Formats: sequence, structure tokens, C-alpha cells
Amino acid sequence: MTLPLTPDELLTTTRSVRKRLDLDRPVPIELIRECLEVALQAPTGSNQQGWHWIVVTDPELRRGIGDHYKRSYDRYRDLRAARNAELSAERQVVGERVATSADHLAERLGDVPVLVLGCITVGGDLPAGNQAGLWGSLLPAAWSYQLAARARGLGTAWTTLHLAYEREVGELLGIPEGVRQGVLLPTAYFTGETFRPAPREPLDTVLHLDTW
Repeated sequence: MTLPLTPDELLTTTRSVRKRLDLDRPVPIELIRECLEVALQAPTGSNQQGWHWIVVTDPELRRGIGDHYKRSYDRYRDLRAARNAELSAERQVVGERVATSADHLAERLGDVPVLVLGCITVGGDLPAGNQAGLWGSLLPAAWSYQLAARARGLGTAWTTLHLAYEREVGELLGIPEGVRQGVLLPTAYFTGETFRPAPREPLDTVLHLDTW
């Protein structure tokens, strides 16, 4: 059963959920399968459908992924703080709020009931130069998964920080050579009811008509 959301409501209120993930409530695997069935309807280059989805519920495996994630996050934290200091005062406030949320997820990622990794078959080394064609065949499906999860009362967060230890996570999960990880989606029921559009810079600051 899905929530009574209009398409625009679904698209504008699907937020990254970190602090409000319910770490104690189990998530039925059938619900995750429903979300992935929706994800498989996303576009993929030449209809190759080279994606793979690893759903991790085993506590020890989740803990292992969480450990690698935390190691990567600890290195990232200082870089994030330096970048935030360059923003306007208003955006710094937002950035600090996001930072505390991200801190929480880094500490508890291994406790999230379901970790979903979106992967794609590459077959060898990543292509040189522009890789839009490759990742464009995976990442739209990952976003569709998040939308489907939101519609079913689940919260998710988009993160790639674990990729600093992609090889180690791949060995932990038995991912074969030639399959690369693209995104990690922690998934759980969420607490609270308030989801609203996020503050964004005005459209006209990034809109270019005909030429730059």
C-alpha cells in the first residue's frame, strides 16, 4: 500500500533520511522487492539492464560495511567543514544541520535494517573520460528506488562515501570482478511525519536559455 502523494509531492518530499531512520523496526524483504521492481523500470542505455542490487540485512555484513563507511567519513569530515565555511551565512546554517545528520548516519550505518547497494556490470576498467553513459544506466534506477521507498513509508539516504573502500566492501559481499558499485542506500522505516521541499537556490541562478 502506498501513501496518497501526488507526483509532485513525491518528487519534492523524498529527502535523505538519516537521524530519523527507525533502527529497531524490521523492514519486510517483500517491501524492498516492491521498490526494486519499480526501480527496474528506469531508463538504461541500449536497454542493457546491466545493474545489480545487493540487499544486505545480515547484521555482521551491515556492521562490516558500516565500519568501512565510518573510516571514509572520518576522512571526509574535515573537507566538508572547509567547504561549508566558504558558503553564505544562510547556507552555512543549513550545511551544519546536514553535517550533524551525516555524523549520526556515519555512527549508526551498520545498525540500519537494510543496506541496498546499486551496482553495474563494467566488464573491465572504468571507461576513460566522460562516464555519464555508464552511470546514467544505474543512477536513475537508484533514485526510482528511493521514490518507491518514500511512497511506501520508508526512508532512504543517498551516499557514496563507502566507495573509498569499494574493493574491501566488494570482498566482504563477494561482488565479482567487473561489477562496480555506484551508490549505497540505507533503508528503514522513518519516524515523524514532516517531509517538505528542501531550500534550494532560485532556479534563475542555474538556468541558461540557449547559451550560457
